[in-house]
Amino acid sequence: MNLENTRHSLAHLLGASIMDLYPDAKLTLGPAIEDGFYYDVKFTSPLSSDDLGKIENKMREILPSWKSVTHKELSKEEALDYYKDNEFKTELINEISEKGEKITLYTMGDFTDLCRGGHTDDLSAIDPESFKLDRIAGAYWRGNEKNPALTRIYGLAFESGEKLQKYLHMREEAAKRDHRILGEQLDLFHFDESIGKGLPIWLPKGNIIKEELEKWAKETEEKWGYQRVTTPIITKENLFYTSGHLPLYKDSMYAPITIEEENYYIKPMNCPFHHKTFAARPKSYRDLPVRLAEYGWCHRYEDSGSLFGLMRVRGMQMNDAHIYVQKEKAVEEFVEVIKLHEYYYKILGIENYEMELALRDPKNMEKYHGNEEDWKDAERMTIEAMEKSGVPYKVVHEGAAFYGPKMDFQVYSSIGRLFTASTNQLDLYMGKQFNLEYTDSDGQRKVPAIIHRAPLGTHERFIGFLIEHYAGAFPVWLSPLQVAVLPVGEMHEEYANEITKVLKGAGIRVESWTADGLGKRIRKAKVEKVPYQIVIGDKERDSKTITVEGRNDLKLEQISLEEFKNRILEEIKNRKDV
Repeated sequence: MNLENTRHSLAHLLGASIMDLYPDAKLTLGPAIEDGFYYDVKFTSPLSSDDLGKIENKMREILPSWKSVTHKELSKEEALDYYKDNEFKTELINEISEKGEKITLYTMGDFTDLCRGGHTDDLSAIDPESFKLDRIAGAYWRGNEKNPALTRIYGLAFESGEKLQKYLHMREEAAKRDHRILGEQLDLFHFDESIGKGLPIWLPKGNIIKEELEKWAKETEEKWGYQRVTTPIITKENLFYTSGHLPLYKDSMYAPITIEEENYYIKPMNCPFHHKTFAARPKSYRDLPVRLAEYGWCHRYEDSGSLFGLMRVRGMQMNDAHIYVQKEKAVEEFVEVIKLHEYYYKILGIENYEMELALRDPKNMEKYHGNEEDWKDAERMTIEAMEKSGVPYKVVHEGAAFYGPKMDFQVYSSIGRLFTASTNQLDLYMGKQFNLEYTDSDGQRKVPAIIHRAPLGTHERFIGFLIEHYAGAFPVWLSPLQVAVLPVGEMHEEYANEITKVLKGAGIRVESWTADGLGKRIRKAKVEKVPYQIVIGDKERDSKTITVEGRNDLKLEQISLEEFKNRILEEIKNRKDV
């Protein structure tokens, strides 16, 4: 059984149940999605979560009567007449007609819906325990906030009831790790409507994580032969016409600012700026590869409906770099980029990951720029590098950038949730667009191949992933607070302050907590997921030792401060977990 087709059929079943219970409702769109299906509906009166059970019961009541799927093709006039009371379907019919596509209606049982097809033929094989209605959300028609507001009903669907229950359990665990909730609890970041949607503020503790990651990336990139640059956050619009982003990418860019009768754009990506940086001085083959790195600020206009905590924002700082290399050495350099990803993931304890190569959509070839020979070379070279790396990968025939194939690193968190961590590309197009050249060993001027890479993605998305991956319990080197010193009583505070001073002097992030009772402070340290707690009582004060409790039931009783200091400094230096 094709799961996507089953989910699509269940979306129709949802639509049928809604119309049976709410005959005045207007159905709009009801697709299959990653974990199930949904239907956007215009109701005459508000719907609440309490209504989901009633609709779900109706779905199970109707399902046994759906023995088969039939369809028929209609003319535009027939279809418009059929849906004369539904302005949403009317709009879709007009669009389908303008594209010259067939207009088809699909019927299951007593329910008929406008649809392109893609259903399960054996409806009786659908396990009635394999699906459930999940939640209600607001939506706008076609995702545009200027359009009518709709009610979206989400459903979950899997191959069996057992797999559905497994998914629900995983989701329950994921909810405990939700980066939006933990981010607030741990004081990591904040969004303020008066500043703007999708524009996060990094609070002091979150900023420590951000700066530790950036420090690590800069140290690593220096060792791997990268040079750091800084480029402007705003530019004349002609730069994006040269790159081809205008007008193609315009909807994802902030509106232009007119200065001295010229349009300027806030940059949505660093690539064109790095190309200009490469071109700023003459290059020979001896200079290559040139690896230009920048944690550059980028801003993109994401639709407000798609914003999601740190995972989907409008302002972001990207671990970006562009490598300019001889074409014949590009595969070798791309393999090194893949190795760099693996290095980062190993340190972070990310063990389950894969690559996905997005090629051109054969049904929509007109949106891609560049010549066919360059496209084929870029695809061949990318696949060669991926195969040489030994990292598992899959190929999808859509999702390529307009100028070249795109390789994404996809990582699984500790509970199995999949995230796209970074996008990387081998680009044979932009060098020609920007007239980039170097002098080769034969004295000829040649165009370099370009590798776009961002192993740690953006601070925002990657830290969002790490919050969920670690459930907020960051490894020592990333933890905003590494040690909490907890004196039992006032008579122990002087010694606690001595310990705090020594550790702080060694560069360790440490605080001495004295407010509230000891039990409350210990609970606070656990809630804030502090890696180490040092409890100071009579024994420790009198013997000038410390007792350390760490995560994962670690306990070091009455050890010397020097021993502990050396231990934690070693963990920080080597970026080990507790």
